[in-house]
Amino acid sequence: MRSTALPEAHDRLEAMSSKKIVRSKVDEVSSEVSTNGEILDARASAAGCLYLVGTPIGNLEDLTFRALRILKEVDQIACEDTRHTSKLLNHYQIEKPLVSYHEHNEMTRAAELVVALEQGAKIALVSDAGMPLVSDPGHRLVSMCLRHHIPVVPIPGPSALLAALSASGLPNEEFLFVGFLPSRSGERRRALERLRIENRTIIFYEAPHRVEECIADAREILGDRPACLAREVTKLHEEFRRGKLSELSASLEARPARGEITLLIGPEDPAEARANLDSTQSLSERVDELIRQAKLDRRDALKLAAKERGLTRRAAYGQLLEALGKTEVE
Repeated sequence: MRSTALPEAHDRLEAMSSKKIVRSKVDEVSSEVSTNGEILDARASAAGCLYLVGTPIGNLEDLTFRALRILKEVDQIACEDTRHTSKLLNHYQIEKPLVSYHEHNEMTRAAELVVALEQGAKIALVSDAGMPLVSDPGHRLVSMCLRHHIPVVPIPGPSALLAALSASGLPNEEFLFVGFLPSRSGERRRALERLRIENRTIIFYEAPHRVEECIADAREILGDRPACLAREVTKLHEEFRRGKLSELSASLEARPARGEITLLIGPEDPAEARANLDSTQSLSERVDELIRQAKLDRRDALKLAAKERGLTRRAAYGQLLEALGKTEVE
């Protein structure tokens, strides 16, 4: 005898099957969503992808959840120093193949990584500390990936320059990040000369054995501006020294700085800038000096000289033409 309950059971089975199909579809969509709720780049899930992963600048707890997940999921990790990166990976119990990628092998290694990416590999690029490409190698690899239509996905993380800026006490609405100044004195001074026109906070990275010379040159060329020396940011011996450049110089004479250093120099007070100006030097002489010392073209030299004297560019140009006319008459 056919049971009257069978149609009901059949209906329930169909309903359960439909639910499974719906749940399967939901799982497929969910698999494309990261643990923090952000939708992953669809291109990255279909082919090879380069991830630019920000790593801690000192404190290992500063690694983000997303960065941690990406480092666990990629096929390999390209890094500046495999020994340094191994310490980070060991701390989080991550085992991944490491390949060195630094300024000395970037030209050949970038091409090798692009080949792997084109074959579908997921690769994370990390620097020893902070975001890749910020005063670190990686630009060649990113450029090649973009030319070959390989997705490049940034995974934001710690940054020494932003951490130092936030705690410096200097104006931060606008700022200029310069990175490392030239190590040779003459080149460094010419680079600083080109920055005299800046009225934004300027941020440098500097080596501890050169920071005293750098501050001395900056004080002489830029004036005795407000500044901040951030040392070992996020690490055990984190330190911020704040004050005029002259005060920082005195501080370093008494107690030299060690470790990773970020130097921030604020804008000069306009009144002090005019007070420090050599009143015996003519505008044309100053323009010629800037062309010679800072390697500026005449237009930029005139712009800087005008700013130093509180003149508009038109007024400065008029003075320069007048001075040239007098010289020709004489």
